[in-house]
Amino acid sequence: MNQKKKPSKKSSAKQRDGTEIAYQNKDIISKIFGESLKGKSLSVYGISNPLITDVEPTNLPAVEANELRLDNLFLMEDDAYAIVDYESRYAEENKVKYLGYIARVSKRLYTEYGCYRKLRFIVIYTADVLPGSTNPELDLGVFKMKIEEAFLRGVDSKAIKNSLTDKIIRREPLTEEDVMNLVIYPLTYKGRKAQQRAVTEAIGIAEKILNESLRRMALSGIFVFADKIITEEDADHIKRRISMTKIGRLLEEEYQEREDKAVSKAKKEARKEAKKDKQESALKLLRTGDSVAKVAECLSLPLKEVQALAAKI
Repeated sequence: MNQKKKPSKKSSAKQRDGTEIAYQNKDIISKIFGESLKGKSLSVYGISNPLITDVEPTNLPAVEANELRLDNLFLMEDDAYAIVDYESRYAEENKVKYLGYIARVSKRLYTEYGCYRKLRFIVIYTADVLPGSTNPELDLGVFKMKIEEAFLRGVDSKAIKNSLTDKIIRREPLTEEDVMNLVIYPLTYKGRKAQQRAVTEAIGIAEKILNESLRRMALSGIFVFADKIITEEDADHIKRRISMTKIGRLLEEEYQEREDKAVSKAKKEARKEAKKDKQESALKLLRTGDSVAKVAECLSLPLKEVQALAAKI
């Protein structure tokens, strides 16, 4: 299998309906949403889990171009990482995709921590999928996977909308649970068109929230959870609204700094690998009898460095 190049910082993720969400933008807004989710859980969706402490970037070491990114990666209070994906249909072959996510998340975390971290895999099914129509387990003998499932089919979409609208009209403060319900409101509908209309409705409701932190939480959450269905117009609208806030600007600067460090580290490692390759080539040439001066000139290496390599032979 050919190794695919990672997308550059300016790359974007093609959505199923043709719109695009920039990788950088999603990571920034995921970070903003993560700040809002700290100390909270996904229990409102019927998922039993410890509290969330952070939202991790979702770009992974790529193997296949169409499998570059998972939906969400949460760091939990118990130090486990929860991979959260949402699906609008059930397909047995999706488990192969999930195995790829697990492998690449494990690889990234092992590279970062030097050990394997505990993982959980959570799939949130939109209203298109009936409870009981899925199989959450995969047994390969050498490997067993158990998926935690949540179904939005039974969630009352109209009740969520009416409750939130009434509270806003009466200028009653919204709770964090209200906001979490608003975040997944678009996914409680069946069909892409109905879901996209619900995204627009959810954004309209979110913008009327008086509490700034809850408003930011709602807008960023809608963007993160609905990134596969959101239209480019709605996505741009959310990005503009979030960029107006101080925290949005600060987090974007933080992201840029992190990207610069990552690029610098990658360049340093590449130079180190290139130097190692040159030294190995130099040793091979020296062993065949080539002179130090000839090897140094051929490989553009300092004479002293080649002399030191020759001394090892």
